[in-house]
Amino acid sequence: MKYIEVTFTLADTDVFRDLLVDTLGNEGPYESFVETRDGLKAYVQAPQYDAAWLAAAVAAFPVPVHYKAAEMEDRNWNEEWERQHEAVLVRFTPQGGASADGSIWVRAPFHPHRYDIDYELIIEPKMSFGTAHHPTTAMMLAYVAELDMVGRRVLDMGCGTAVLAILAKKRGADYVMGIDVDEWAYRNAQENAAVNGVQLDLRLGDATLLAGSTNGGKLPAFDTVIANINRNILLRDMEAYVRAMAHGATLLLSGFYEADEDTLVSHANTLGLKLIDKKNNNGWSALQLEL
Repeated sequence: MKYIEVTFTLADTDVFRDLLVDTLGNEGPYESFVETRDGLKAYVQAPQYDAAWLAAAVAAFPVPVHYKAAEMEDRNWNEEWERQHEAVLVRFTPQGGASADGSIWVRAPFHPHRYDIDYELIIEPKMSFGTAHHPTTAMMLAYVAELDMVGRRVLDMGCGTAVLAILAKKRGADYVMGIDVDEWAYRNAQENAAVNGVQLDLRLGDATLLAGSTNGGKLPAFDTVIANINRNILLRDMEAYVRAMAHGATLLLSGFYEADEDTLVSHANTLGLKLIDKKNNNGWSALQLEL
């Protein structure tokens, strides 16, 4: 498969690089990214490259962005990417001090197994979001490891690779549903669940699938809802999450910057949620709320 490489140069790189990645990866078809000193390189399959969409996205970006696109030579880019893809170690501290600190090893099938960690997750990313390299995924993994999951009914919205859903199941959740709007991510999640030997209820779609939670009992009332998406989708869909939650349930949110915390918490408060805890990592935020 031929790929297009787009090289971006932008102002305030450290502040806006992640936002550009979010725009290209979540709103557009771009599959992988490499940071550069003054921006990043982004890669998209040649048939999916849309020059008009890219020009519009850049024009709407909050700071000036310069870019150039070039077709790359045809080669096995997955193999090239695997050589640079590293496993990730995430450490966590259980809430309440009931047990000692722990660790999560998130690796691809071609990485070595480790015997000195608490949870090992084998994730074949295949360009889906959720490999623990991003601060938001690492923070959400820590929350899933820190909170009691035994016997709980868990919903993972925008599940991506299903890394969070898989960890919840490994930690004793009774039922775990994962939903993603992207068909590539949906199929990737199925593969990852099978590799990790867990049973997940994976569905292709968005928050509209949750209507059955309160109409006719088609879905259970969830004890834990996880949503690592982005600020605008969280604000739009949070009410649907709440309708799908049991009384006293936990809502874990991430995918937004620290500067957006007050906006998310304020909206959550209007829906009857209260803030219990928060994490920050490299300018990104994660929230633990309770209904």
